[in-house]
Amino acid sequence: MSQISLPFDWAGQGKGDHFLVSDANRIAVRHLESWRDWRLSVSILTGPRLSGRSTLARQFARMSGGTVIDDAQGQDEHRLFHAWNEAQTQCRPLLMIGQAPPAQWTVALPDLRSRLAAVSHVAIAEPDEPLARALIERGLASAGAYYAADLPDWLLRRIERSYAAIAAVTRLLDEAALSSGRKISVAMAKEALQGAGFLPILPPDPSH
Repeated sequence: MSQISLPFDWAGQGKGDHFLVSDANRIAVRHLESWRDWRLSVSILTGPRLSGRSTLARQFARMSGGTVIDDAQGQDEHRLFHAWNEAQTQCRPLLMIGQAPPAQWTVALPDLRSRLAAVSHVAIAEPDEPLARALIERGLASAGAYYAADLPDWLLRRIERSYAAIAAVTRLLDEAALSSGRKISVAMAKEALQGAGFLPILPPDPSH
């Protein structure tokens, strides 16, 4: 697990200024860092909701001076086509962001379809275990609430390993802790998550 300094919060969470890097996103991060070496001046970045793809894209624009088109798969196709051409003629990098891989985009313009097929595509995966644990800890700490030392590992074994689930669960527990003035224990977390319908998300661990 490592970090790169960014002037933005991770996926809108907390107040930190570091983007956590693990095997789930390392290839995407390194690709954006090496924008000068791109074969074409265009790349596509995809990833799940709340994975930090827009955060990385803003950092890419800051360090490269390039253009970013967010939610590219929902944009006007003529706009994407002209942006692709401008990136080539002006030698100014262009990063398109989407949730689904470009092969799954519905593209009517044949010329745009062929251009999208030619560009590099990097994807952010759902968090691996080290990244999920780090995001749980960051989410729990973001509101300044105290929590039990064994809580992150307990959550890691039980909640869905996705950026959206981690954000929702830690936000719920932070709010519960702040409203009660209590430290977040495993028992408190279990009660709060069951009450909100989060548990059981995964089958219970018979050893716990």
